[in-house]
Amino acid sequence: MAYDEALAQRIRDLLAGEPGVTEKAMFGGLAFLVDGRMAVAATGDQGVMIHIEEAMARELCAREGIAPMEMRGRPMREWVRSEDVGADDHLLEEMVWMGVGWARAQPPR
Repeated sequence: MAYDEALAQRIRDLLAGEPGVTEKAMFGGLAFLVDGRMAVAATGDQGVMIHIEEAMARELCAREGIAPMEMRGRPMREWVRSEDVGADDHLLEEMVWMGVGWARAQPPR
């Protein structure tokens, strides 16, 4: 797969013990779903993608290294991507919990 295995393991470690978490291959990466909703995904080159509220996405995109996701040339307003979380454990942890928070705030399916 195209996602970074070591990064996926770091995300797994952060989510260890979190109820309702499943993994699924999606978007060429490995997505971590919370109660059936995608919260965070490991992508290639140590990239991370998260689903969050639109206002929070705009805030995050003002930071260096974080950009809105694009699909077929169109920006996805509630999705952001960090191209390289690398060794930045703080950024990874922050993004993972933002995605989990969004997923938990959604109405049950």
